[in-house]
Amino acid sequence: MTTTSSRPHLPKRYAIVVASAVAALVVGLGAPHLAGASTPNLSATDRVKAHPPPPLFSDTQTSAVDGPIAAQGASATAAMTSWWKTHGTVPDDKAFIAWVQTQVPAPPTQATRTAELDEVEALDAQRTPAGIAAATWLELNGKKDIWKLYQHDQRELLSSKTGDADKKDLKLILGMTKTAADALGTKYQQSAPYVLEPSLRTDHAVKPGQTCPCSYPSRHAARAAGARTYLGYLSPHRLSDYRWMEDQVAFSRLYMAGHVLSDVTAGSLLGDMTAEYVLVSRGHASLSQASALG
Repeated sequence: MTTTSSRPHLPKRYAIVVASAVAALVVGLGAPHLAGASTPNLSATDRVKAHPPPPLFSDTQTSAVDGPIAAQGASATAAMTSWWKTHGTVPDDKAFIAWVQTQVPAPPTQATRTAELDEVEALDAQRTPAGIAAATWLELNGKKDIWKLYQHDQRELLSSKTGDADKKDLKLILGMTKTAADALGTKYQQSAPYVLEPSLRTDHAVKPGQTCPCSYPSRHAARAAGARTYLGYLSPHRLSDYRWMEDQVAFSRLYMAGHVLSDVTAGSLLGDMTAEYVLVSRGHASLSQASALG
């Protein structure tokens, strides 16, 4: 990605994100609701510090999602050209949220989703206590907190005015992607893998006839893509760190049977478009700079 950003960047100092194992972490399929649940009133930074990650997934494991996620960038940039042509660069968040939903394709055929479910079932057979611990942490912290922590580190070398504006716009992206993903989930009513196959997540009770939680598109993936695109533009030297974490979050959703791959790629497309919209409409990037994001 090429930008003209001249912002300072910090050395890679994410020991908090990179690895140290949490010996006291309770593993098992009942764990996803535990990590961090006792510290809801702390800041995102303090919550992650209080519950740092165990060793996360290997690059070999996350390669299953890396390529499909990366491919969404070009599609997002191409789709955004019609938005800019019609609406210009003036903010119109309500109209954008409605429009961006029309740019996310409908779920794939039942045959495709069945094949994707087979892949999730194969991952279930490979689950380990370490993998469950990693997925548990990512399920909880990958929604918002890890991205807020990354943004907090960027703010440390910025003026208060600039840092506060950046924080506000990241919050906007996280909120807009959730709103759009929720609306699409309600529209398409695609059941999460563990709803279709309750044995995949014994920590969740699934009632007879239950359809949702609706998994298309993935909110985790949408937020991760939006945050990665936004933060990566503001600090391009650290883009590889953000992509790594995005892959971790997305893969965890397959690993713990919350989503199939098409849920993740649809979420990534949604997040990429939303971040590009905020970057341009809030004056962080010009249209020509945004065109390089794909």
